[in-house]
Amino acid sequence: MPAPSALPGGCLYEPKWDGFRLVIVRDRDVSLWSRKGTDLTRYFPDLAEAASAQLPAGVVVDGEAVVWREGRLSFDELQHRLSSSAATVARLAREWPASYVAFDVLAVADQDARSLPLLDRRALLEELASEWSAPLNLSPATRDAGEAAEWLETMTAAGIEGLVAKGAGQPYRGGQRQWVKVKHRDTLDVVCAAVIGPLQRPEALVVGLPVDGELRIVGRSTPLRAAASRALGQLLQPPEGPHPWPAQVKPGALDRFNSGGPRCHRPDPRRTDRCGDLGRRRHHRPLLPPRRPIRPGEARATRRRSERLLAPLRPLLWPIPPSASWRAE
Repeated sequence: MPAPSALPGGCLYEPKWDGFRLVIVRDRDVSLWSRKGTDLTRYFPDLAEAASAQLPAGVVVDGEAVVWREGRLSFDELQHRLSSSAATVARLAREWPASYVAFDVLAVADQDARSLPLLDRRALLEELASEWSAPLNLSPATRDAGEAAEWLETMTAAGIEGLVAKGAGQPYRGGQRQWVKVKHRDTLDVVCAAVIGPLQRPEALVVGLPVDGELRIVGRSTPLRAAASRALGQLLQPPEGPHPWPAQVKPGALDRFNSGGPRCHRPDPRRTDRCGDLGRRRHHRPLLPPRRPIRPGEARATRRRSERLLAPLRPLLWPIPPSASWRAE
């Protein structure tokens, strides 16, 4: 984790949310935009309605859309929305409503705030959020490295991926990587039950965990380097009997962002690998060296309030041009 003085103006630590990055633009109407500039408004009618009711015109906020399910963040529920019809999206919004976690403000009262230091933008955001109600939320932030370290260890139980460290004195520069992401890491013994590529020179490993008496696919490794491929190839053997997995893995079983399932070769599923970087299922895992063999067996803010807050900062702001592009960092 970066030291408190590692970034310009000192570090401001925030949780790293497992959701969709969304910029909400409140003008005459409301629109929601992805990091790549895709209009996602129709996929989040619940958030658009809340933003229309609670954000004053002329505000642009940056944050993440998340869905809570059984006390944890569920990226799967978010992903489901993007492949659903309008009727299905409406049903999902009722059954598993989204929440919005705001961590930055880019404009207030039609004034561009991106040139302000993060601490000043945070003050603006906190004023805006002082009267918000669900599903709009203010992301917590701290300058206390000890508190941040505690978040890193305790919030992961709810699906928080880790931390983001930001420079408190930095302006908002869209399209540039200014933040430092700190992912929570853990290790776990997993079963190497298939490989992509030949057994003698595997390109990647497909790993599983015993769940309810079945060996379930939990992900695959990153591409193996040549030396690791050769070393692991010497450890893999054909199965001695029936294999619990099919030769053709279903689409999405290994990577929910890919539409096709690769063909796997299936070795004897009795060797354990140590799997690191367990923050999110949708990322491939790097594998650590193999271990012992085992038996197979996770508010509304008003314009007047905005104008009052803006008064001392107005010399630093300028009107938003009609063609302003709200590109996320």
